[in-house]
Amino acid sequence: MAETAKILLVDDEEDILEIVSYNLQQEGFSIETATNGKKALEVAKRFKPDVVILDVMMPEMDGMETCDALRKMPETKNCLIAFLTARNEDYAQVAGLDAGADDYIAKPIKPKVLVSRIKALLRRSGVKENTSKQIVVGDLVIDLEQYQVLIKGRRIELPRKEFELLTLLASKPGKVFTREIILDSVWGTDVVVGGRTIDVHIRKLREKIGDDKIGTLKGVGYKFEG
Repeated sequence: MAETAKILLVDDEEDILEIVSYNLQQEGFSIETATNGKKALEVAKRFKPDVVILDVMMPEMDGMETCDALRKMPETKNCLIAFLTARNEDYAQVAGLDAGADDYIAKPIKPKVLVSRIKALLRRSGVKENTSKQIVVGDLVIDLEQYQVLIKGRRIELPRKEFELLTLLASKPGKVFTREIILDSVWGTDVVVGGRTIDVHIRKLREKIGDDKIGTLKGVGYKFEG
């Protein structure tokens, strides 16, 4: 079986990291994140990513410096590097490519379009995209290709949005996802829904998979308990 492609996301905006990570994990990629250049180098040395997605404007080390450092590290000198940034001026793109980047992606960009760009990068490089598209947490198995959920081997039928909500929460057990992140990741910024929409979907999920699997942090959001 081919090895899962590994992607390192580097951005100082936590919301962007959460939304992009979720969409890439749904496609079966292995994801690590960092919020600044220095941390990115530490993670990259251990993680050995196939692709690094870099913001340009960051604290500690900016994206250009980080890209240059990645190209000098034995673990990452041959990895794919793409800048994801709001700076879309021509000179900035030229500077990014001169620094050793393979692609330059302008914000804002829809998450699914970004996934397509990353897949195109991987195809051009010959890196295998992914393997098994599953999330396994304890007795819960989420099959992302078949849109199936199993609990203790028993299949649970979920409508699309409940499935996507469960997938988001289970992608990082124990992590609290804010209501804003949930709305952006599951419903998208183009769809206007009320806060009660999340509550209703959470209630339905609890009825189907058990009250103990989804925790609430009042006034903040929800988390998967595992």
